[in-house]
Amino acid sequence: MAEESNNLKVTRSGPRADVVLTRPQRRNAFDEALIARLSETFHSFEADPAVRVIVLSGEGKVFCAGADVNWMRDSIDLSTEENRNDALRMARMFSSISGARCPVIVRAHGAALGGGAGLVCASDITVASEECVFSFSEVRLGIIPAVISPHAVARIGAAQARRYFLTGERFGAEEARRIGLVHEVCGVDELDARIDAMVEEILASGPEAVQEAKTLIREVSGLPSPDSLAEFTAERIAARRASQEGQAGLRAFLDHQQPPWMEQSPEEDQ
Repeated sequence: MAEESNNLKVTRSGPRADVVLTRPQRRNAFDEALIARLSETFHSFEADPAVRVIVLSGEGKVFCAGADVNWMRDSIDLSTEENRNDALRMARMFSSISGARCPVIVRAHGAALGGGAGLVCASDITVASEECVFSFSEVRLGIIPAVISPHAVARIGAAQARRYFLTGERFGAEEARRIGLVHEVCGVDELDARIDAMVEEILASGPEAVQEAKTLIREVSGLPSPDSLAEFTAERIAARRASQEGQAGLRAFLDHQQPPWMEQSPEEDQ
């Protein structure tokens, strides 16, 4: 059974649900409609005990390139309160994935940038293709990876976040595996088979035990509830978006210009 709307396709086959981002023309980037649809979809799985594993993937050349340019352009003109509510909806979307009752597997190919890397971090297991590139690129725009930070730091640890959150640099699949961002790397033609095998491993386990194991991980890790994390991180990104530097960085990106901190100083011109 397949359902498709708002740039998202959901297919259910027995205990497996496939969720596919279907905005290949926009590199599967987030906009308000896609964020809402992802949240609704993952919340719907909570009420469906027949679903025991979820596979999240993307159509086209890349898995997910982060935030949609047009959506980012609109955010520049939002009030502080509107910016906070906008960020909160996105934070809750990531929390709905991280807090899903059953395991979530991400199939990453091409690129997972910014919020796309956030989807990887919010999942339980990620299999990436060899050519896939990753980045936490928000600082390049004068903002911060606030809403994905709880999931990312839990995934790669503070030590790696201290590098990749601060540089915004891109890195490959093998480095992503080394730092714990992804679990397996394979050729793009092997992706589906590797994920199918992972699904079978999960389905061979007791469904209630798997769910309890997910809960156990959060409890022993001392992680706050997804809702409280969403509130906290939404406040942080809303403040950064509204800041002078954040506004300048976003405008420069949208206008294909160098951000002001990359401009040469008078001394360098002499």
